[in-house]
Amino acid sequence: MDESPPFAASFDDPRITPQFCRRVPGSSGDCILLGVVHDHPASIARVDHILESVAPETVALELPSAALPLYRAYARDGSASSPPRFGGEMSAAINAAPEADVVGIDAPNWSFVRRLVARLIADRVSPSTARRVLSGLGGATREALTCRVAATLTHATSMTIACDDPIEYDCDHDDTPKRQAAHERSHVASVQALLGSVATEGSALTYRDDTRERCMIDRLETLRTETESDIVAVVGVDHLETLADALSA
Repeated sequence: MDESPPFAASFDDPRITPQFCRRVPGSSGDCILLGVVHDHPASIARVDHILESVAPETVALELPSAALPLYRAYARDGSASSPPRFGGEMSAAINAAPEADVVGIDAPNWSFVRRLVARLIADRVSPSTARRVLSGLGGATREALTCRVAATLTHATSMTIACDDPIEYDCDHDDTPKRQAAHERSHVASVQALLGSVATEGSALTYRDDTRERCMIDRLETLRTETESDIVAVVGVDHLETLADALSA
């Protein structure tokens, strides 16, 4: 894969490394992929520092489009010295790039639904697997709609409606960058070891995540062509390698 390690190395910050940051060159513009751990202080700092440095015209977030208004509302609570209270690295990204065009690239959307149903039919999956996949799709759709309603209420009232409580880790924003980075790496290694011990081939989770990644790749490729400029994409660290490989192909 043709990546650019010097991009991560240009930041004197232990939280910004090739494990979590890839720059994928393209003819229309480069795509900078930032892998994140949801709500982790190191991930929030990484997103904040890189977006302030790069100042891209477009920021792509692993969020459904329906959820963007809520995260924009969360971002308004942040400042240059303090991240937003809610929304983790996604609202932090919006806060750090106020002039950028923010785009949601995650499911559910019509492209995802069409691709998912076509694959289920082509693979002739069992009825039980199909039911689990569609049940998960229904849950994701309800969550996205809940975010839309919460955003409406947040805009209409003086309250900030939080859909989820922030995840708490054994480190915080006041810890040193070195401690944050070490804790994040340890957390990722633990989660990947746990997931590696569970067989998921052919499962509902595999169908959903594979289809999500394919849709995110297509969306990023389209954005690079349409904008003809660099894009920063903030995605879960587990998606980073797959997206980087596909965008480099």
